[in-house]
Amino acid sequence: MTDADHKEDTGADSIEERLVRINDRIGKACVRAGRVPDDVVLLPITKGVTPDRIAEAARCGLTVFGESKVQEARHKIPMCAGNLTWHMIGHLQSNKIRDAVWLFSAIQAIDSLKLLQMVNEGCEKAGKSMPVALEINVGGEGTKFGMNEADAAAVLQACNELSRVEVTGLMAIPPITADPEGARPFFRRLREIRDRLRDGSGFELRELSMGMSHDFEVAIEEGATTIRLGTIIFGKREAMKQ
Repeated sequence: MTDADHKEDTGADSIEERLVRINDRIGKACVRAGRVPDDVVLLPITKGVTPDRIAEAARCGLTVFGESKVQEARHKIPMCAGNLTWHMIGHLQSNKIRDAVWLFSAIQAIDSLKLLQMVNEGCEKAGKSMPVALEINVGGEGTKFGMNEADAAAVLQACNELSRVEVTGLMAIPPITADPEGARPFFRRLREIRDRLRDGSGFELRELSMGMSHDFEVAIEEGATTIRLGTIIFGKREAMKQ
């Protein structure tokens, strides 16, 4: 671990300083992949992050944030600046769909056709449309949510009957590995699944949401369009008071 990594882990520096280093790493990963940094969206994940820390990140120019729990978002979002945009990136329970539709501008982790249909129904009642991403279980892990490629193909076919949701791409959380390189085959698999689904369905599926604090550079090299970063930006999480 480098001195810079140690500072990021201990929270000894500011969010602004961390973002400078992160953006430098994003830029270098894009160069290695023959891409440009504008191809990659940095989505700060605010699970366990207090509103004052989110405000500090917003002052650095970040305007789109990700939350993984509807209950926390319901408590926290009203305490944050009104010009921020929020994405739901965690598992969405059916009894939280109504709140999620009102709170979020996008929902990433759609893991079944039934859930997508319920989100579509919630959007109809709310009079809004919702971009969504399908969650793929790239590691085939029984402990994680997500669908396989065949299920995703069936969902895309059914989407032609759903007018309030737009599937913009795929997302995944690969198996945890100590070495970031261990995630590369799973990122590559998600990209390949996306390419096959795009060819077979006609959906553009331009978004690939993959990569977190420990492996985002590898994800960028494999085609990520959104990277979900939490600890590397905010440091150790602080529990929100409910």
